Amino acid sequence: MPLRVERSPKRVRAYRDGALVVDCLRPRLVWERVYPTYYFPVADVRAELVPPGALRVADEPELAGLARVAWESMDEWFEEDEPVYVHARDPYTRVDILASSRHVVVEVAGTVVASSRRPRILFETGLPARYYLPLHDIRLDLLRPSRTTTMCPYKGTATYWHVLVDGTLHEDLVWSYRSPLPESQKITGLACFYAERAIVRVDGEPAGADR
Repeated sequence: MPLRVERSPKRVRAYRDGALVVDCLRPRLVWERVYPTYYFPVADVRAELVPPGALRVADEPELAGLARVAWESMDEWFEEDEPVYVHARDPYTRVDILASSRHVVVEVAGTVVASSRRPRILFETGLPARYYLPLHDIRLDLLRPSRTTTMCPYKGTATYWHVLVDGTLHEDLVWSYRSPLPESQKITGLACFYAERAIVRVDGEPAGADR
């Protein structure tokens, strides 16, 4: 199957140890995985500053003259003047965050740990809906801080809590974006539970259930 390749109109730059390694006005977005990867004309990459093994010069005909720099090998990436985290942004991914009055109840090991009628529902292309709840609607006495953090190119940096129920610690079950990126400001300070690891009901039905 041929690679999906598109030209991006964004200027993309990458830095390592304070040095500019990539500066490209005509990058290509290449869908090697679910999300896209940037490829650059070889002339736009200072190859001598890329760590060994982190530079791949393409051998596919549709990528002739282009190279990929491993994302994690750089300290900072920018699209125009905005920092980008984790991977290149997919221009076809959309994040919608909608206020709702649906009743969301979360149970962990048979204990109700959250009940809210004022969730913010986050819809992200290709992913299940996520229900972000005000902290006042969560049993904060059951939460224990975690050192885990994750990053999202569309939402920012998430911090986590464990949930302690009947002496059992359910690790990294809840997350929150305290300072999300501008397009996700509506979930600032709200918390979300993994529906895959807790029982999340929406108006009495399991989250994600077909109606």
